Parts: sequence; structure tokens; C-alpha cells
Amino acid sequence: MVVKLVAFEFPSGIVAETVEQHIFKLLYFQIDSMSKKVVTLGEIMLRLSTPGHLRFVQADSFEVTYGGGEANVAVALSNYGLNGVFVSKLPDNAIGQSAINHLRRYGVDTQFVAKGGERLGIYFLETGASMRASQVIYDRAGAAIADVYASEFDFDKIFEGADWFHTTGITPALSDKAAALTEAALKAAKAKGITTSIDLNYRKKLWSKEKAREVMTELCKYVDVCIGNEEDAETTLGFKAADTDITKGELNLEGYKDVIRQMKAKFDFKYIASSLRESYSASDNGWSALVSDGNEFYHTKKYDVRIIDRVGSGDSFASGLIYGLVTGMSMADAAEFGVAASALKHTIPGDLNHATLSDVKTLMKGDASGRVQR
Repeated sequence: MVVKLVAFEFPSGIVAETVEQHIFKLLYFQIDSMSKKVVTLGEIMLRLSTPGHLRFVQADSFEVTYGGGEANVAVALSNYGLNGVFVSKLPDNAIGQSAINHLRRYGVDTQFVAKGGERLGIYFLETGASMRASQVIYDRAGAAIADVYASEFDFDKIFEGADWFHTTGITPALSDKAAALTEAALKAAKAKGITTSIDLNYRKKLWSKEKAREVMTELCKYVDVCIGNEEDAETTLGFKAADTDITKGELNLEGYKDVIRQMKAKFDFKYIASSLRESYSASDNGWSALVSDGNEFYHTKKYDVRIIDRVGSGDSFASGLIYGLVTGMSMADAAEFGVAASALKHTIPGDLNHATLSDVKTLMKGDASGRVQR
């Protein structure tokens, strides 16, 4: 690793004998952060979206990109300077390679992606506006990641030097084989003392509530950090926030705190985090988060966001929270980083969050003016 030193003007009042200590701390933090390895496992899909806010029936063409919960997290963490590693199975053809190239473009390590299977899953997106909701249509039957075996992956090698492992509830929903792979990966990470996290991410088009609760309850035995919104906590694990209706744009924080207490009592998670969306319309939402270690609760600043593309916003919160915790931030600071990063994602087209560390930190400091930066 090459460390480049640049000219640095020290604030007045720093005495000579503390300057070397100051430089050492700065360099140590930078090098230590860059060395953090976060492994994610899951599906990446081909996304075909209508231009602008066109409906499917109006579109003569589709905009092409790639994305998926765990892939989105790996990209964001690589963007923040960490070593993001994505593990999956993709078809051994030009489309599968295009998805790999897309991730490599943003610095993600894809060396552990297995090749094989029939195809890459596709999803079609129609972006809503005002009172018209967005629509998603999936075409993922027979996707390579659904026909997978744990024996196709060398977890000893994958987790070598890793600090964190992340997955979501989407992957085990794809098939029983994918669920078995997810469990094997979580067990392997825990056996090596690696911090594990899961974003509950319930998808009703993939499995029933009953099946989700059966599988996810087992997987959560191997999870340290659980991430999910209020809907996911109910549908995936059976915990419900009282007196809350997200369609009315209202939140009941005390209800969520009760849910978190139940989750802590059942699974003993180290941290539990919930993104909180207040849906004023398809175009305007309130966005904040609640995080807890089981004893203390912290509710972040709320951002009122004008939505350009909300797909991947939950992944952006997860990646921001992971970045904060793995680099040594406090629970509160990590949550603020995550919610600021994900608020910015709402303004960026595509699945991936291209907000920089500087963007996120500026927003955290309170600058939400959106003024041109010169």
C-alpha cells in the first residue's frame, strides 16, 4: 500500500510535539479504514426501467443497469474506501460478465463469484410520482443464484481477513438451496468471529410470511446486527409496532421501541436498526432511522426527501450503518451516517448509491441546501 502525504496546514494552537501524534492518528485511521474487508452474499439482477416517469405501456425503450441488495451494499462500501467483496453465482455468459464488470467498475472484489446456471434474473421498474406508486415486475425464475450449493464456495478463503459479513432476506427467499447457502455462510462467518448482519428485506412475491418466518428465525440465530423497517419486522419475524400505519405518513416511535425490545429478547442482537419512512406521496417522503443496542435507543435526524429513485435506499442505509460501525463510530454516529447516506441515495438514479464520503459528511453537518459546489 502506498500512502500519499499532502500539504497540511495545522490549526493554530497545535504545539510541535503533538503534530507527529496528530499525523499518526490521521494516517492510522485512513489505513485502518482502507483495510476493512466487508463480504456480502446475494443476488445481482439486470434492471430495466422506463425512462423518466413513463408507464410500462408508454415505454418504447428501457434504461439498463444492474443492482441487488447485497451488491448495492458492496458498491457503497467500496465507494467509501473499504474492501467490498461480493459473493454470488452468475451465468457463464456475456450478461453475467456484464454484471461482474459493472461491479468491478466501482471497485468491488468479484473474485469469489461462481459461474454457472441458466440465466441472470431481471426486474422491470416503473417509477411513480405523486399519488401514483412505483411498480416492479420480476422475471427471475431459474436465476443462477437460485440453483446453488454451498460446496461451490470456499468460505475459508472468502472470509480470510474479513471484518464483517452482510446478507439480506432476499437471498434465502429465492430457493431452498439459496437459503441453505445463506445459512452456511452465516455459520462460517460466526465460526471465525466475524461480525454478521442481515437486512430483513421481505419480498411477498418470493415467499409467504409463514415460510419467511420459519427460515429467517433460524438464520437470525447467527446474526449480530439486524436491519429492517417496520414492515419487515412484522412480516419476516412476526413483531408488530402498535398503532402505526405507514400509509398515513405517521410514525409511532414507542411502538417501534417495543418491537426492538422483543427482537433483542428473542435473538440477543448486538444492534437493531430500523429505517423509518413516512410516505407523504410517491414523490415526497420523510426519512429517518431508529437504532438500539437493546438498552439505549437513538432516533436520527429526519430528512424530507424529494424522490428521484428510492430503489436501493434501504441498502444505502445498511451500508452506511455498516461503514460507521466497522470503522469505529459510535452507534449514534453510525446511524446518522447511514441515514444521511440513504437520504442522498433518494436523489440518485439507479440502484447504486454514488454519494461520496464528503457528500455524506457534509449533509451530516447540516448542509442540505443543495447549492452548487464550486
